[in-house]
Amino acid sequence: MTSIDETKQFVPLNIAVLTVSDTRALADDKSGQTLADRLTAAGHHLAAREIVTDDVEAIRTVIRRWIADAGVDVVITTGGTGFTGRDVTPEAIEPLFEKRMDGFSISFHMLSHAKIGTSTIQSRATAGVAGATYIFCLPGSPGACRDGWDGILKAQLDYRTRPCNFVEIMPRLDEHLRRPKAQGATV
Repeated sequence: MTSIDETKQFVPLNIAVLTVSDTRALADDKSGQTLADRLTAAGHHLAAREIVTDDVEAIRTVIRRWIADAGVDVVITTGGTGFTGRDVTPEAIEPLFEKRMDGFSISFHMLSHAKIGTSTIQSRATAGVAGATYIFCLPGSPGACRDGWDGILKAQLDYRTRPCNFVEIMPRLDEHLRRPKAQGATV
């Protein structure tokens, strides 16, 4: 089980929230608002919040901009992870991953299964790292966003969480880009 090490100081992150929907606007975006409320209540900063339609290029445009933005540490998306013809969030974002985070999907489905049973298989929740930015793709329901934040992300995005968390390895996410190849090394 995880625990919070109270001797360590909380490190606030800059988190951007993207809602993927053909039908929502900021005024009625309950899922995006759920994430924004929870991350700020935890002490993080809402770096940006947008809504885009279920369109691969529209989604990628925003995600690429946030990956390139040094002021964004984490991106959380909501929506577009189902199986309908318009659900394209994983197709839009997974090709951008440098490293895929399979454990997130597994953890999300375990958590979700305890609440909604086998209906969890209707979600393609996914996560990965791109450009030293964590990206988490959650389903579009407020309940799924609550579960994903409360059950996984809140702890993993808290530097004080033990035995380990994502914050402590952030400085090393891009080390492969900064480190010159060793002299004489071969591939």
